[in-house]
Amino acid sequence: MRYSLQVGMCDAHHYIPMAKAAEAAGYNGITVPDSLCYPQEATSKYPYNADGSREFLESVPFVESLIAVTAMVAVTNKIRFATFVYKLAIRQVACVAKQVQSIQAISDNRFDFGVGISPWEEDFAVAQVPWAKRGARFDEQIEILRGLETGEFFGFDGEHHQMPANKMTPVQTKPTPILIGGHSDVALKRAARVGDGWMCAGADLDSLKKYMTRINELRDEYGTADKPFAVWSTGQEATSKEGIEVLESVGVTDVIIGFRNLYEMEPDHSLEQKLDLLQQYASSVISA
Repeated sequence: MRYSLQVGMCDAHHYIPMAKAAEAAGYNGITVPDSLCYPQEATSKYPYNADGSREFLESVPFVESLIAVTAMVAVTNKIRFATFVYKLAIRQVACVAKQVQSIQAISDNRFDFGVGISPWEEDFAVAQVPWAKRGARFDEQIEILRGLETGEFFGFDGEHHQMPANKMTPVQTKPTPILIGGHSDVALKRAARVGDGWMCAGADLDSLKKYMTRINELRDEYGTADKPFAVWSTGQEATSKEGIEVLESVGVTDVIIGFRNLYEMEPDHSLEQKLDLLQQYASSVISA
């Protein structure tokens, strides 16, 4: 099992000291959440909490995730970073490709790119990107990301993207792992078909088992079962050695640790409390 600390939705001055402390404490990685904005009015429902409400996110600070990763990469040496997850579908993909390649060059390939489609139509409206056919557009973006990181000339002529052949440098020395977020069957199919892994945004153990059964079926169907595949998950089970063993038996490879239930609008901890909590977890669970 690998252990990643969730850092984000907090005071911007917490990122760097937490990154340094997590690396020193023996965490394998750090995950960073992503959000562009909080629209004044919205009709979309949030799919990962019980009532679909979004009010828990109002006024929550989000440092832009790729900038946050870059800042923490600069003050660490070996710990990995991942977005959990980056709303790629509302971004311009060639610019994102350049940012990701730059992070990989600076960090010596310490970045895993967790990507997804925003559940909120308002994000697309703010970014001035079509909401319609967002899944097909997202699939093309993944193909473009992978084509542009080869260092060779790459162009694309699809339904939603037309890009003349170009190449980007510096060229990273390893492909970026692309992790697919989302709980819908479409998201699970995408993860099984083209992903290097899947990110679960939170599920009880029974639901997680069902998701894993479905992903394994789909990987067999798509002929990708022999490829390395990471499964990232949060959850109450991650708080004990026994729970970790259960998650491993289900197929989880990476647990994401957070010490605050934002869905329940719990207030943020002070930096000192966070540093103490991450050290306690490292001593009681990671070391065990």
